[in-house]
Parts: sequence; structure tokens; C-alpha cells
Amino acid sequence: MRIAVFGAHNVGKTTLAEELLESLPGYTLETEPYCQLELSGYEFSEHLNAEDFVEQFNYSVHLISQSGNDVIFDRFVLDILAYLHVIDPNRNIQSFFEKTQTLIAEIDLFVFVPIEELDLMQNYQTNLPKLRSKVNDLLYDWISDFGIEVIEVRGTVLNRRNQVLDKIL
Repeated sequence: MRIAVFGAHNVGKTTLAEELLESLPGYTLETEPYCQLELSGYEFSEHLNAEDFVEQFNYSVHLISQSGNDVIFDRFVLDILAYLHVIDPNRNIQSFFEKTQTLIAEIDLFVFVPIEELDLMQNYQTNLPKLRSKVNDLLYDWISDFGIEVIEVRGTVLNRRNQVLDKIL
């Protein structure tokens, strides 16, 4: 299977993806495009920048297109596009939207990690809480707009992991 874990920042996506990796022998993890680009030498702007999200989107497209089976993606083009749209709402994103629709067919399971009312990440000093909330809300809208069947996970990391494993095992 190809599993995409997506959501706003600081909701526990990476923690869940790593927990799934430990529970699914033979799977690989594609870390966030941001992290991979940074490791490859890409220099991100000091401030939120739409072009940085375009770069992450394109890199994510590449990762998905080049991947095989049994992979977990920590982020998906959908959440990257949500950030791009929230940061630059006047940008024409139609081509990105269409590419996202095409890539949805490449993923077998979508795992949405929303902001919970009792925020599990509350001990983190969440950067940009308004941006985080807007992206979370937009993702809820887009899940419906794209007609994506998702597992929306909640609770502790182990509960979240078990919700995903119950769906696939």
C-alpha cells in the first residue's frame, strides 16, 4: 500500500508515520518534502513564502511519482497545497489542484490528522496557530471537494496507529 499521512503542522503526523513504520515491516517512510529539500541544500526563505511551498509541492509530486509500493508519506500534496492557498489566496492554483486530483489515484490510504479539541501537541509552542487552524479547516473542506475517503485519526499516538492498522490489516 501507499499511505499518505496529512494535516496541518504540529498535529503529530511524523510521530504517527514513524509509529506506522515500526508496525509495518517492509515499509519505507518518505519524510516531509521540506526536510528532504533542506537536507539536499535547498535554502528556504526566513519568512513564509509561497514559492517555498510550490517547491515542496513539486518535490512531493516527484516523490509520489517515483515511489513504489509499501511506502508511508509524511505529508501529501494536498496539505502542501492548502498552505500555498492560505499563504497566497490570490494565486491561481488550478493546475496544482488538477495535479493533486491525479495523484490522489496513486494513494491507497489517506490518513488525516486533524487538530483535536484536546490538542495532543499542546506542549509544543505551536508556531503560527492561525495558519495552522486555517489549513486544518481548508483540509476538511478539500477532503469533501476531492471526494477522498480518509481515516481521520484521533487520540493518543497508539490509538491513532491502531485506527490505521485496523483499517489495513
